[in-house]
Amino acid sequence: MSDKSRHRKTGGREARRVSRQRSQTQAAGFIDRKIPYYELLDDAALERIEEHADTVLEEIGIDFKEFPEALKLFAGAGADVKGERVHFPRGMCRSIIQATAPAEFTQYARNPANNVIIGGKRTVMAPAYGSPFVRDLDKGRRYATLEDFRNFVKLTYMSPGLHHSGGTVCEPVDIPVNKRHFDMVYSHIKYSDKPFMGSVTHPDRAQATVDMAKIVFGDEFVENNTVITSLINANSPLTFDATMLGAATVYAHHNQATVISPFILAGAMSPVTFGGTITQILAEAMAGMAYVQLVKPGAPVVFGTFAAAISMQSGAPTFGTPEPSLVMFAAAALARRLGVPFRGGGALCASKIADAQAAYESANTLQASAMAGVNFMLHTAGWLEGGLAMGYEKFVMDVDQANMVQVLLGGADISDNGMAMDALREVGPGAHFLGATHTRANFENAFYRSTLSDNNSFEQWEQEGSRDMATRANAVWKSMLKNYQPPPLDEAIDERLLDYIARSKAAYADRNY
Repeated sequence: MSDKSRHRKTGGREARRVSRQRSQTQAAGFIDRKIPYYELLDDAALERIEEHADTVLEEIGIDFKEFPEALKLFAGAGADVKGERVHFPRGMCRSIIQATAPAEFTQYARNPANNVIIGGKRTVMAPAYGSPFVRDLDKGRRYATLEDFRNFVKLTYMSPGLHHSGGTVCEPVDIPVNKRHFDMVYSHIKYSDKPFMGSVTHPDRAQATVDMAKIVFGDEFVENNTVITSLINANSPLTFDATMLGAATVYAHHNQATVISPFILAGAMSPVTFGGTITQILAEAMAGMAYVQLVKPGAPVVFGTFAAAISMQSGAPTFGTPEPSLVMFAAAALARRLGVPFRGGGALCASKIADAQAAYESANTLQASAMAGVNFMLHTAGWLEGGLAMGYEKFVMDVDQANMVQVLLGGADISDNGMAMDALREVGPGAHFLGATHTRANFENAFYRSTLSDNNSFEQWEQEGSRDMATRANAVWKSMLKNYQPPPLDEAIDERLLDYIARSKAAYADRNY
């Protein structure tokens, strides 16, 4: 076979792969879970963790650094404030959260068909977040640019298995630090119509996100509905800093959602044991969510966790190992007992490239997330190198896995059609089902068909270039970007956004901090 004819055949195959990706996952903006949660611990064990978390909050306390507003609110609510450290009476944080925090909330998208419900028996998947580098097979590892950022927003928009556009999908380092948030938020609005996350690196940047959202949705709608979700990390252990608290305060005042996430590398930022780590996570998360409820009762909050471990030999972060999965199972159950949505999981790995290590570490975390009952799954697609890099090929590979998770959470079909008695009667003993009427009626949607896996014969695989999965993924993401069509955006809104950005950027000098 000539190179030219092989290229034609491969190109057709890639087009079919992209088409399958669009058609195989449900059109709804989130997954409605139809299978049970995996419960790691019984009620007695969960109560023991809750008791110990209350002991941490009462006896050890949480530091709220350089943020007097938090100290004042907690003191007014009955906490014991000593300098910047807050000691909470037993049960105080839980009672504040359970009194006003919603069990679920809708995040509205520019396209109402893409609205998501976060909480309950639902899962919303979003791409990876925060990487300063990107990687692909053609150019290798390099600093991310605004073009890369836009590419990943477009790829996310085109991936039905991802329900949410995410936030800082990669850091566009070609834009000054103090101005890149304008370009990132605008890219989410312009190149996608899925819900998105806001900037949290400064309170003013959070406010700019709210201002831009109001241009799109209207002032009154934003103040009364949630259109932004934001990631607020604890500075573990047992500390919240002024940057995160400032951003959380802005979003809470405007009724926008905050994901309060302890950021844990167990063994360094929490105790080396499961029990100590989950106790610390619960204490930190409850303190942060209680603060948001004191700022504005009823503002949406999500119990978040990012739990990995470190190598006790090298000190390097590790991912996809059993212990963080155990933590996630427990944290999900604790969030359900608290009555708030839960964030966790994703396609986490330490591998530098989209190889077997990346695949099995990511699959381990994704499967555990699915079984645990994660409501908002950040880092679902693209994560490499412990989060330092966003991979183009890895993104496409992870989306394929996310599609499979969606099918798994859809549960088993035991309807009359699913039980297939007509097929069993038609075929009977000793024959096959390939030509059965039931098979012909159901074969297109009977099984998930991977957008990347090659299940053909060795000879056909060899004829098509002996390509591995990363090489196939490289062709898929390029085909997706080539075929990208932007969602419509009202010209008047677009002009107002661009004018707001231009005026805001002109108001102060570039800075890289």
